[in-house]
Amino acid sequence: MSETVIYSASWLLPPTGQPVSGGSLAVRDGAIIATGTLDDLRRSHSGAAVVDHPGCAILPGLVNAHTHLELTHFPSWRLRTHVEYNPRRFIDWVIQVIKIKRGLTGDDYAASVREGIRMCLESGTTAVGEIVCDPARAPLYRSSPLAGRLFFELLGHDPARFHAMLDQALAACDVPGDGPLLPGLSPHAPYTIAEENLSLIHDAALPRRLPLAIHLSESLAEGEFVSDSAGPLAEELYPFVGWERYLTPPRRCTSTELLDRAGLLTPATLAVHCVHLTLNDAEILKKRGVHTVLCPRSNDRLDVGRPPIGLLKKLGIPLALGTDSLASNDSLSLWEEMRFVLKTFAHELSPPELFAMATIGGAEALGISASHGSLEPGKRADFQVVGNVGATAATLLERAVMEGDVREVYAGGERYVG
Repeated sequence: MSETVIYSASWLLPPTGQPVSGGSLAVRDGAIIATGTLDDLRRSHSGAAVVDHPGCAILPGLVNAHTHLELTHFPSWRLRTHVEYNPRRFIDWVIQVIKIKRGLTGDDYAASVREGIRMCLESGTTAVGEIVCDPARAPLYRSSPLAGRLFFELLGHDPARFHAMLDQALAACDVPGDGPLLPGLSPHAPYTIAEENLSLIHDAALPRRLPLAIHLSESLAEGEFVSDSAGPLAEELYPFVGWERYLTPPRRCTSTELLDRAGLLTPATLAVHCVHLTLNDAEILKKRGVHTVLCPRSNDRLDVGRPPIGLLKKLGIPLALGTDSLASNDSLSLWEEMRFVLKTFAHELSPPELFAMATIGGAEALGISASHGSLEPGKRADFQVVGNVGATAATLLERAVMEGDVREVYAGGERYVG
């Protein structure tokens, strides 16, 4: 058993509740064993080493509930492959991503993943909900300090190819281990998966209790495709990837309704983006206990609209926050995501609500709240030391969100050194 170390600062800032002046954590074997003031912990853990951070606050590590770290090097790939136009429509962006990915190697992806992991940790993110396109890349994540969940991506129409992809994903989910990265499946989106394959995902995921992460209602083009089998996804994407023969007659339903009748909307489902939900869609998500992950900077970059945060809050739908990828965002920092959201949705989300979305809300969405998302005894010692937070308890959280800077990051009790 390792020795106990006490980490102290001017403030301890939980996701909910009041800041603790002179707050401290006692950490042993990678877990938080006690919280309190420095004096309290010194008395109860006599002889423990103390690492003090005066003028700073200790906060939980952030939980980025939707990432594609495989695409971290996308901006440089775009220049290297000369596919560097700026898409003006969602469909143009989708095709650009496909064009660029066709020219990449395994080494390209490995370097990109490692850079994404570094960027997350250096900006205070210690857990992610990562979409993994190739299960062979899973060891890259599992050898890192990150926690969270790896969602293995599923898409396609051809039955034989889809069965093979599903088998590979399930094999990756069945890899034994008790590490901090748990498995899940990611049916990509309602417009990239044959309807009959949705039932296969249902039948595979439910007995294994595998959570799902699904891009849902991200664009108007998606809604037009699912309802009418028309629009740019049908007319441009499907011919581009050779899927014309898989176009179906109009289904006259929304993406949410399609996934619901396939049984894919459950309390273990993350619905990502949710920009173009109808009232009925939102009520379905609420009824099924689905968590939503919002990626507002990505939505803004792709000009697909803004999520109906007021509606989601009114219905009490659980909210989390994600950065998506550097194919549609400027950074992987959840701090920058929170700052953008606070400016864009100033009348709908407060700093405490945003901070909760980026910590305990993300942990609940990923199904890891028993061990992540807050500073409590028994949880993994994932925390960050943040400076420039001021000295007033009443405005501490707002200042941390808007002006704080990350000084140190600890994952599993170990200080991250990039």
